[in-house]
Amino acid sequence: MDIDYYFMKKTINLAKHGRGRVSPNPLVGALVIKNGEIIGKGYHHKTGEPHAEVLALKEAGPDAKGATLVVNLEPCCHYGKTPPCTKMIIESGIIKVVSGMEDPNPLVSGKGFAELKNAGIEVKTDILKEQCIKLNEVFIKYITTKKPFVTLKGAISLDGKVSTKTGESKWISNKKSRKISQRLRSLHDAILVGVDTVIKDNPLLTCRLDKKSKNPIRIILDSTLRIPLNSQVIKSAGTSTSPTIIVTTEQSTPEKIKTIEKEGVQVLVTKSNPDLRIDLENLLTILGEQKITSLLIEGGPTVNASALHAGIVDKLILFVAPIVIGGITTPSLVGGTGIKKLVDAFKITDLTIKKIDNNFLFEGYVSKENHVYRTN
Repeated sequence: MDIDYYFMKKTINLAKHGRGRVSPNPLVGALVIKNGEIIGKGYHHKTGEPHAEVLALKEAGPDAKGATLVVNLEPCCHYGKTPPCTKMIIESGIIKVVSGMEDPNPLVSGKGFAELKNAGIEVKTDILKEQCIKLNEVFIKYITTKKPFVTLKGAISLDGKVSTKTGESKWISNKKSRKISQRLRSLHDAILVGVDTVIKDNPLLTCRLDKKSKNPIRIILDSTLRIPLNSQVIKSAGTSTSPTIIVTTEQSTPEKIKTIEKEGVQVLVTKSNPDLRIDLENLLTILGEQKITSLLIEGGPTVNASALHAGIVDKLILFVAPIVIGGITTPSLVGGTGIKKLVDAFKITDLTIKKIDNNFLFEGYVSKENHVYRTN
């Protein structure tokens, strides 16, 4: 393996340590290499804290002179919450920079590379580019569209059911799968469910891994404000480290909105689509304005269908258990009336499958083709 690819792989793995803590910034790792040895390393720990390149160069110290810097994303060249990394790279005496990809941020986007080259530093780019893109898929979508990256997650039986005919769903997936689900919550800025899920299950929607795990912002879709005031997401809103946002429409009365807001809950009144449901595409724009970069949907069949039909889902994660539930009217992962022709089915690309004890984890991306799927 080429030495640059070898060290880039290590850089990518290093960058992953910042997952769940750097939003809205990208995941970045950096290594300082001299004579084939790592003499400095760093990764972006948290928003507002030093960037990976700065930490790696500080660890290398004076020995960075004449060395190579390996970083998975183009070094920044602008002042934000921290100074530009290019300035420190140039001053350190680095003679070569190996990068995984250009930064899609318009404030950088090639300007960082140009500044380094103008200073006489050799720049080699696009090393393990596809892996670097996947690492920062959330950041890339957010910085280029100002909308969050959306993942739809579910647990189903082999025949696609999410519960029995009586509504029993605990637990379709196994213990390890549920732990991964909790990890997913901690990695996302926000989690979204429909009001029916709150009424039926009264979930807390926090991360239950450990006390140090980050809780996502809780978002409830409720077009007419049917949510019970004694539900956990409302009762804990004023004291929890996980804020609650209820998204509704103009169908809700000002009195209802004020009552809920008194509980410490943020109420967003959004546009509704022709079937009087919440306009999810418009909601993404609003969430992006609030610097929510990633959204995990843990909805029921109706919400899942609405999200897919609206074209907002980027990734699909499914835990599949080796059981068959059956029943014509038993709830499936995706509700609505379904499609008439297979050509209109949602296509899943780049699908990977992993065994989790006796469960299977399916992960893929939703093709953005046009669909005629209906939710009513």
